[in-house]
Amino acid sequence: MKTKFAIMVLALFAVQAVSAQFRLGIKGGTNISKVDGVPFDDQFRYSYHVGGFSEIVLTKNKKLSFQPEVLFSQYSSTLDSNFKSVYQDFFQSEQSKVKLNYLSFPLLLNYKLIGPIYLQAGPAFSILLDENKKFLQNGADAFKKGDFSMIGGAQIRIANVYVTGRYVVGLNNINDVGDQSKWRNQAVQLSLGLSL
Repeated sequence: MKTKFAIMVLALFAVQAVSAQFRLGIKGGTNISKVDGVPFDDQFRYSYHVGGFSEIVLTKNKKLSFQPEVLFSQYSSTLDSNFKSVYQDFFQSEQSKVKLNYLSFPLLLNYKLIGPIYLQAGPAFSILLDENKKFLQNGADAFKKGDFSMIGGAQIRIANVYVTGRYVVGLNNINDVGDQSKWRNQAVQLSLGLSL
């Protein structure tokens, strides 16, 4: 499943590269993220993302473009003080920090608003690569292996430099422990990109 999805994304890049104007680039930045739901702390934590992107122009006036990305993205959160009472059969008390590492595939539409300012929106599909299991008894899985999110934000372009700010909200429940609470990823992503 993961391999088929990656092949489809690469095939899309190849087809569009032949028939349309496109750019390739690299990007990286910070994630200000949290896992929303009981028993997680409501504060945002800092982590990071890094990866690459392609931009494919869709209209002659260059107002609309498609920007697929491939990102390694980390989300951080902290369990709050009452997590042991809510999930007493699963969690150990000595560990409270959670780090989730995802391979994310944002598929964004860019609309040129005015001057160097672009609006962005679209879905993102993410595969969980690694989770910190130290806070779980017997190293069990607490999180589902995939996530689906929606993204909205803006981008400023100055020559080949892209400065982006956007909000990512998870739409599906990533809780794989039980049905006591729904867990969803949230993040503000601030990034700097370079078109090659």
